This record gives sequence, C-alpha cells and structure tokens, in this order.
Amino acid sequence: MIATSVTYDVVFLIHVLAAVAVIVVFVTMRFGALAVARGADGATQALRFPVWRNWPARLLHLLPVTGLVMSLSGGSSVSLARPWIGVGLLCYAAAAGHLEARTLPQERVIAATIAQDGVAPRDKGHQLVRSIDTILALFAVAFVSMLIQY
Repeated sequence: MIATSVTYDVVFLIHVLAAVAVIVVFVTMRFGALAVARGADGATQALRFPVWRNWPARLLHLLPVTGLVMSLSGGSSVSLARPWIGVGLLCYAAAAGHLEARTLPQERVIAATIAQDGVAPRDKGHQLVRSIDTILALFAVAFVSMLIQY
C-alpha cells in the first residue's frame, strides 16, 4: 500500500518512525529498571530516573492515530475490516492501559524513592522490568501482525 499518495506515505513514515522511537524509549527505560534491579549506585539510579513526567513513553499514543489515518485513507488491503488491524488496535489498547496504569506510576515511585532515599529497592526495579516487558511483548505481537497482515 506504499506509494499510493504522498499523504499516505508521509503518514506511513510518521507511523514507522514513531514505532521505532517507542521501541528505543522502552528499551532505554528497561535498561534503567535493570540498573535498579541489579543494585546500581545512587548516582547511576538518579541519572536514569529523574523526577519528571515521561512524555517520550507517550509516543505510543501516536501509533493508533497514524494507523487509523492510514486505514481510513487507504484501500481495502488496509481497511478496518482486516483482522491484523484489529489485533494492532487491541494490542495498543492493552499496552496503553498498562503504560498509564502500571508502568509510568511505577517509574514515578522509583524516581521519588531515589530522590528521597538515594537509591530504590531492587524489587521495585524487577517490577518495572516486568511491566516494561509486558508492553514490549504487546508491541511485538502488534508488530508481527503488521508484518504478516493476515
């Protein structure tokens, strides 16, 4: 469905770049959580977990917007009736819910603990690693669905 119109191709490029950025953000977050889980020193933990609102992780929310634009403006091969589109939307909904309800609150707790106590407990790092792994697994299912297009 690539090269059907300039607009479609631009939205497709934004979709792909956002997906790559999402992977980079979550892998980076996972390395930070692993540092806590492995008992990194306070300076390393403070560097990896500043007290801030994690806007880069929310790039995930750009994916369904660009995906729906492509689906609604594309031909029948990318229509909403295709099962792989439904799988992608379902994976997004699960990943976004998990991100906002679990992963980002855990990240904020770790950052606050590091700011207050100097280091966070290892078990908090393990919990955050598992939470990020859940999002990455959902992302992988959606990615494979987009590649196979069943």
